[in-house]
Amino acid sequence: MKSLKENSQKADIVIIGSGIIGKFNALELSELGYQVTIIDPTELQNSSNAALGLLMGNMYQKRRGRSWNLRKQSIELWPQWITFLQKFNCELNIEKPLIQLTTDEERFKKLEKFVYESNDQNLQILERDSIFIKNINKAFQTKNLKGMISFEDGRINPFSLLQTLDKYLKQKKVNYLQEEIIKISKSNNQCISTTRNNENIKSDMVILCNSLKAIDLINSLSLSHNIKLKPVLGQAMEIEINDTEVDLLSLPKQFNINGKNIIPKSKNKLIIGSTDEYSTKPEENTFETLTNFLDKRPNWLRKGKISKKWYGIRSRPDGEPSPIMKNLENGLIICTGFYKNGILLAPACSKWVANEIKNYLY
Repeated sequence: MKSLKENSQKADIVIIGSGIIGKFNALELSELGYQVTIIDPTELQNSSNAALGLLMGNMYQKRRGRSWNLRKQSIELWPQWITFLQKFNCELNIEKPLIQLTTDEERFKKLEKFVYESNDQNLQILERDSIFIKNINKAFQTKNLKGMISFEDGRINPFSLLQTLDKYLKQKKVNYLQEEIIKISKSNNQCISTTRNNENIKSDMVILCNSLKAIDLINSLSLSHNIKLKPVLGQAMEIEINDTEVDLLSLPKQFNINGKNIIPKSKNKLIIGSTDEYSTKPEENTFETLTNFLDKRPNWLRKGKISKKWYGIRSRPDGEPSPIMKNLENGLIICTGFYKNGILLAPACSKWVANEIKNYLY
């Protein structure tokens, strides 16, 4: 988070895409002294709308390779960024801990093995009689839940995070253009981003953070990179219950049961998400899909009413690991395809982008 020296030349950088990744890149680069412009025609329709903000870092069960290295770096960076962003929103924080539960015995054995071999004091196995899942078992009328708890993982409210980033970017006077870029070209070592209205925006660098649409812009440059992204739609919903015997606030602040993320909001409201639909249109039977994660649903959940639901279309790399972070050619970087890990990996990926830019410009 160090600023450039005063006599360093400031560079114009265009970021296409205004989701978590686009805005976090703008944050990192602004702090380094660059002049940044974010371009996005539909800010409220990006893939960040599918995010629930769960940070599954330490409980990630593959402890080697690129994905783990990105997670590990982000885990270390997030506390620093939270402290920094609290200057703009004192209520922004990471709610801890995070609990992962299952009714599948084979799945539990894998969790048990992972916790034992990781030798991480922040990870613990939760047996059926654990105090951490006592209220969950009671509320969901089951006795079969087991799993693990991570005292260092948790959740950042994605809506609050986006609002905080917006407040910071506004104060830093980062430009925001509500335009659609349809073509990128190069001229005299500069990138030219052409809008649908045929206006040209010149910059030293372009960073593509616009999910599926990044591929069209890469193709407009006739580059030979064989990058493929497929859409994965994620749905979430807020459910209101009418049962005085169940107090949802007695449950942990965030937990996962058999792959479904659950976030109690109030005594009678909770969020459940998210689905994996390989489509660009949401399925209609959302309630059945998202609430059917146990052999038998409790009556209060079965009779619950949807008070709010939303979805976002995430991009998942096809044929290579997530996310896609590449320097395509001098002046053009792609940083997208995060699938479900945009918020978690944002600090490490923005650090990578900043290093790539510094290597290119200086």
